[in-house]
Amino acid sequence: MRVTTRINLATPSDRWLWQKSTLKEPTVLQSFAFDEANKHLYVLQVTATGHAAGDLCLNRLHYDGTRLGHMYLKGFGHGVSIGIQQDAEDGRTWIWTEADAKNGYGQGITRFHFSDGAVRTGAQVNIRHPIAGSINNQPSVCMASERIAVRYRDAANRPRYRVWDLDRFVARDYADPVADFAQTGAHPDAKVPFQGYALYRTCVYQLAGSAYEAKTNPAAEHGNTHVSSIDITTGGLLQRERTEAGHSLVYREPEGLAVRGGSNPQVYFGFASGQLGARRFSIFVKEARTRAEP
Repeated sequence: MRVTTRINLATPSDRWLWQKSTLKEPTVLQSFAFDEANKHLYVLQVTATGHAAGDLCLNRLHYDGTRLGHMYLKGFGHGVSIGIQQDAEDGRTWIWTEADAKNGYGQGITRFHFSDGAVRTGAQVNIRHPIAGSINNQPSVCMASERIAVRYRDAANRPRYRVWDLDRFVARDYADPVADFAQTGAHPDAKVPFQGYALYRTCVYQLAGSAYEAKTNPAAEHGNTHVSSIDITTGGLLQRERTEAGHSLVYREPEGLAVRGGSNPQVYFGFASGQLGARRFSIFVKEARTRAEP
């Protein structure tokens, strides 16, 4: 019998950050990830005028939401996901994002170090295209398993995940992935937008849902946001739960999902709120469960 730790998506959600307005741009957050070694939270936004070009703002925050710096990424993508890698040799933090934007979404991925106030273009980073013929590549890193995942769309425009050993991926050895499977089960309504994901050990955790809208997603019904998990060994849906977390928020669009590991793994997911041009963000958290499996 083996024991695995899996985050129970049916448990209640707790507030972690609430209606913060500390991001550099007035737009919604798109994704976020934790730098556990330095207690930093990195948050990606599309800039106010950069949707078509794929211009992003990367915020570095304290865990209380205070902004500690920012940098701009010109022509990188939509910021659907972000990965944080701790370098085993020098302890520096690598940030993984999509890159090489086309129609607002990154067609490859890259990694770089944070530099407060800097502006980066695609010409200033090393862009990877690890999946031939794919589009819309979006990375996530799990340091607990030392793996990296890339969400992508195949030649038929179907969303999939591919997972590699992180060291081999860094060495540009893409030939033998750990897993490759279709994205499934993010939402019971396939037309509802996908809003983020994170790789953690043997699971991919997903977020899907849309902002409040009077006819299709009224605030009185507390929204259509769902969180879900997929087993990377089988590609099968493990769990999917609707969440009413933050239902009192104005606008309430789900945006971004991340996992913190350790002895008590937790999944975090975000919401944008507020008025256009003055968005705020909130983040909620769910605890883990440990169970024995045959």
